[in-house]
Amino acid sequence: MMHPVLPGDVSAVARALLAVRDADRQRLCRRIFGGASEAAAYAGLTGRLHPRWGDGSLSAAARRFDLAAEPFLDDPIYLNCSRLVLRELARHLRIAGVAPAR
Repeated sequence: MMHPVLPGDVSAVARALLAVRDADRQRLCRRIFGGASEAAAYAGLTGRLHPRWGDGSLSAAARRFDLAAEPFLDDPIYLNCSRLVLRELARHLRIAGVAPAR
């Protein structure tokens, strides 16, 4: 399981998504979540940062990719990217058995 998620993690992933085409966002979002989980498992086993994905946080995993400049929260495309990140977080938590399905 990856690190606990902070608001800055959501922002970093949303900014990574904002920097790619709409058609690529879902795939990139899942890749970032997978990388963060992989890094957390690696760090738990070795006590070291993952060489590619970092410390197990979403922010570290997102920063492997280009990040768009942080827009204002009322930017509609940024809002869509943030929603995508939050949906993926809810999915990830359901799969891990941490949050109930709705």
